[in-house]
Amino acid sequence: MIQSSCLLIMKMQWDPISQYLKISRSRLDMKTAKVLSTAALTIVFSTLATLPAMAAEQPVSPKAEQSIQNSLPNVAILATGGTIASKGAGALALTDYGVGAGQKPVGVQQLVDAVPEIQKFANISGEQVFNIGSSKLSTQDWLKLAKRVNELLESPSVDGIVITHGTDTLEETAYFLNLVTKSNKPVVLVASMRPATALSADGPLNLVNAVALAASKAAKDKGVMVVMNDQISPAFGVTKTNSTNVATFKCPDTGYMGYMQNNVPYFVSSPTKKHTVNTEFDISKLDALPRVEVNYVVLGSDGKLVDAMVKNGAKGIINAGVGHANMPNDVNKSLAEAVKQGVVVVAGSRVGSGMITPLNKFTKEGYVTAMMHNPQKARILLMLALTKTQDPKEIQRMFNEY
Repeated sequence: MIQSSCLLIMKMQWDPISQYLKISRSRLDMKTAKVLSTAALTIVFSTLATLPAMAAEQPVSPKAEQSIQNSLPNVAILATGGTIASKGAGALALTDYGVGAGQKPVGVQQLVDAVPEIQKFANISGEQVFNIGSSKLSTQDWLKLAKRVNELLESPSVDGIVITHGTDTLEETAYFLNLVTKSNKPVVLVASMRPATALSADGPLNLVNAVALAASKAAKDKGVMVVMNDQISPAFGVTKTNSTNVATFKCPDTGYMGYMQNNVPYFVSSPTKKHTVNTEFDISKLDALPRVEVNYVVLGSDGKLVDAMVKNGAKGIINAGVGHANMPNDVNKSLAEAVKQGVVVVAGSRVGSGMITPLNKFTKEGYVTAMMHNPQKARILLMLALTKTQDPKEIQRMFNEY
């Protein structure tokens, strides 16, 4: 093979020179032609000297390629839908896209194929769990997803999981999984604020970072994480703060856990709240979660919505009060009556950040306080807590620890 390459290169290098020498002999004296012949031979021998290097630049053999693949971690991508799997009518369709705009969502294989760079960080397997916007998800969907996550993570052949998700309820799914996943392997949720067809779409790089994070040994024992916009967020602290901006996910009380730089995770903190393998919650045999409602307090609220929640079978109520969980007297009266009927009430705040600690005005009514949980995450913890107990003191302990 090298000999044939040599002959080919010699012919390529020699032919134009030999033609030139024919002309030279007719125009120049023999001495000049001899100099040109020497120069031509120098070119040929210089080319021959490079042949070993050229021979080394052969395609990677199947055996070597298999060895590279074997050295990479295995990451499973579970696709659930959302903007990251959506298309718009054009590059400027940044908010009008997806099923509502008459565009069918893409499946997990299309998602994986569209970003081949993820193959640099892990061996990828893909699975479509569901394909809907996250505003349409149910608690039954959560149970299905969580059971599949735990099933996959039990396998020694799976090193981490990436879940593609819509942004609307991303923080809720992340926190739910943070409480029920029974593995210390990385679980990373990722999404996008712009559809794949949009100008400056954020989904592809977010997905690359998610796979790189899930494949990293440094991401073990960190609980469930969200990676968006180069920022790594803890499931407990992250929340969506803007309806359309790509920098929507922030951690107002906890701060970010770390950052992705050139697809490498750099952690600056670790979660101190109990998560994953250290929680007491087990959903393996659950088919449904207890019904918990959120009562949003505004100026002039009365207790009629609370009364309706109790009438319709709520086992728990998160009261999203104003300020430090304050509420009108009529709301307080209805909530206190709900407690007497066996409903667990958590006093929280609609503010979005800050801590609601146990005070006499809450404890005397039998209320649990939300601590640093926003209303939507308080609802998740209360649903799981109610699978274990209805004792307000025990549930308060859980709100302190989780």
